[in-house]
Amino acid sequence: MRTLYLLLKTARPRQWIKNMSLFAALVFSGFFFYDPADAPPYAVTVSVAFVVFSLLTSAIYIGNDIIDLPADKQHPFKKKRPIASGELPIPTAVVAGLALLIVVIVASLSMPVFFRLSLLFYTLLQVAYSTWLKHIPILDISAIATGFLVRVYAGAFVVNLHMSVWFLLTVISVSLFLAVGKRQSERTLLEGRKDVTLGSTRKILRHYSQRLLDQFTAMFATATWLTYALFTFQTENSSPDESLAGVYTILPRTLQSQKLLMITIPLVIFGVMRYLQLVYEKNQGESPDRVLLGDAPLLITVFLFGVLTMIVIYAV
Repeated sequence: MRTLYLLLKTARPRQWIKNMSLFAALVFSGFFFYDPADAPPYAVTVSVAFVVFSLLTSAIYIGNDIIDLPADKQHPFKKKRPIASGELPIPTAVVAGLALLIVVIVASLSMPVFFRLSLLFYTLLQVAYSTWLKHIPILDISAIATGFLVRVYAGAFVVNLHMSVWFLLTVISVSLFLAVGKRQSERTLLEGRKDVTLGSTRKILRHYSQRLLDQFTAMFATATWLTYALFTFQTENSSPDESLAGVYTILPRTLQSQKLLMITIPLVIFGVMRYLQLVYEKNQGESPDRVLLGDAPLLITVFLFGVLTMIVIYAV
């Protein structure tokens, strides 16, 4: 049971929350409740893809911990991970990682070829990041952001959905914002400790001055809410199910707009501002999933954004 617990901890199921981005294209396309006659409902198909992708990311996390073992042993926090601390034997971790990869391969055989290609690309990207890209300034941030973008594409591929240009620009901006926030927090956490020097655990941090990271953060924070605002301006709500369109009959013409998704913009702006506050004031951001699940105001904002988005797209 102890070994199972250590394997589960190394697989980091908490990080699966990042894979919720597979649902992004489905939700904003208006096809979330669509049930084709010759296939399972789209929501079910994407849910299966979510599980498969999550198993893949867990296998990659196990592999990363093995590759990063020397550096993790010197890190003030990562040295407590099961593999870095020596609690979880490397052979056991290798077997578990390979077993997860086999499950992913078998489970994806019946899925669209472009979804399988996205799994392969994500795996190669993570291998390249762990062995090479994470040591190259700017490319390391780009690689982290690309990982988020691949997730969104994977969710669209599995049900063959189109994504607008502004939606993709929003995804790219959010991905870069989260990636820079990760580096920002890593630098701040290490700078505040006397038992470790900046760059001893992650050499790439020596190439990111505080001023440079501040500029990157401001640039992508602005791009995040601005591209989302432009996406809502360009989006007219249309759903395959028009049974609730009668709601418009009770509204005055002043409010009868097909661009009601714009009312979610304040929530996005608040979410970006709150995330920045957590990064700068509380030195969080190194793990976006931990920030989201650990901060009540941000969690409430994301919940309200999700509910309001579903109402606007599918009920109005």
